[in-house]
Amino acid sequence: MSVLSIITFFKELDTQLFLAINGAHAPIVDVCMHYISSKLFWIPFYILLLLLLIKKYKVQTWLILAFVALIITISDQACLHLFKNVFMRYRPCHNLLLSSKIHLVDGCGGLYGFVSSHAANTFALAYFVIVLLKDDYKFISLLYIWAALVAYSRIYLGQHFPADCVVGSLLGLTISFFVTKLYTYSKAKIYAV
Repeated sequence: MSVLSIITFFKELDTQLFLAINGAHAPIVDVCMHYISSKLFWIPFYILLLLLLIKKYKVQTWLILAFVALIITISDQACLHLFKNVFMRYRPCHNLLLSSKIHLVDGCGGLYGFVSSHAANTFALAYFVIVLLKDDYKFISLLYIWAALVAYSRIYLGQHFPADCVVGSLLGLTISFFVTKLYTYSKAKIYAV
C-alpha cells in the first residue's frame, strides 16, 4: 500500500465520519451545539474555575492566570501559523465537493480548518487546570468531557473535520504539558523560600 493510498483512505474516512456527525442534526441539538461552541456561553464556568483556583492558590493565582494566557496564546498561534497557514486544508463548509451536503448552523468561519483552535485551546486549558486542581477536586477531570464536547460541537456545526479536532486536541495537550512544566519551574523560582 502506497503512502498516497493510505492518505486517501484516511481522508475519505475523515470525510465520511464528518458527514455522519454533521448529518445527524436536529433543531434542539443545533441550539445546544451553538452554545457549547460559543466562548461567551462558558464565562460563568470560567469564573467558577477562577474561584476554585483563588481558593487553593490565593495570591499565587496571578501567576496561574499569566500562564493561562501564555498557554492559550501559544495554542491559538500554533494552530494558525504552524497548521492552518501551512496545510491550508479547507474547512468542510469551504470544500466545494461537500458544501451542498453540509448542515450549517452558524455560518462557515475562516477558510482553513486544520487544526481546530477551539479543540486545541479547550484541551490546553483543561490539562493545565486539571494538573493544578486534581488533588483538591476529584470532579475536575470532567474538564476533559467539556473539552471533548467543544471539539465535537465544531464537527457537528460543520466547521471542522474530525481529524482537525483530534489533532487540535493533541496539539493543545502537548503545548499545555510543556507550559505546565515551565509553570512548575517558574513557581519554584518565584516562591522559593
